[in-house]
Amino acid sequence: MELKVVQYRVEEGVAELRLFRPKRMNAWTGRMHTEYRYCLLQAAEDPEVGAIVVTGEGRGFCVGADAAALSGHVEKGGYDPGTPDPLAEPGFGTYDAFDANFAYHFGIRKPIIAAVNGPAAGVGLALACYADLRLACPGLNFSTAHGKLNFPAEFGLSWLLPRIIGLGHANDLLLSSRKFTSEEGLAMGLFNRLVDPEVLVAEAHGWARQLIETVSPRALAETKRQIYVDQHRDLRSAVEDSEALLEEMSRESDYKEGVSAFLAGRKPSWGPRS
Repeated sequence: MELKVVQYRVEEGVAELRLFRPKRMNAWTGRMHTEYRYCLLQAAEDPEVGAIVVTGEGRGFCVGADAAALSGHVEKGGYDPGTPDPLAEPGFGTYDAFDANFAYHFGIRKPIIAAVNGPAAGVGLALACYADLRLACPGLNFSTAHGKLNFPAEFGLSWLLPRIIGLGHANDLLLSSRKFTSEEGLAMGLFNRLVDPEVLVAEAHGWARQLIETVSPRALAETKRQIYVDQHRDLRSAVEDSEALLEEMSRESDYKEGVSAFLAGRKPSWGPRS
């Protein structure tokens, strides 16, 4: 696919997806959605990629749906996603509940870090929330935005936000569609930490490389799957699944390597990623 509004690169085992409509503050379009899913599938399937960083070009992360697209919905008499059929399906097939728009992030068996470099609203905020880890710059503004457009809570944020920041904070942001700051988001637990803009993306890449180097590929993949699948099932199932995985994974070569590296006080040399 020819990429026009998403940039994709791989460096030292980290795939970077950069939303690239800087003059429009990376406002979301059907083209961007299509390219984003395509690039995410490349990262998910590339055995050389161990982690993924998502960021934006210029002053914005993603300020939500493009204004022209919003006007187009009015002219057409209803919502039109503006995407071709079929779209790439990154993360599909891992778990039924993840085989849906944006929920597919949870089916990708590699950690995703959002480096939120600028304001995010609506779909842009959802994109950040579907990352596993989130860094943001200080002094930014964010909003769920949907209520002021006569939209419902979008893209599963009504399920996701209460699990990230708790029901009280989520109700505040979802019911009001008000603006909130990076500092509020950090206090709520939405962001893992705030980072100065000049080092934001480098820090995200460094965090990604640290995960790749210190945690085995299988452990990263299974732990991410457990985290999100366990949101949908009972405690007994979670415990029994973890015990079965423990028995299976303790027979793998990366377990032997992990123990050897730990005892020797050295960095592990993990086997190939699947």
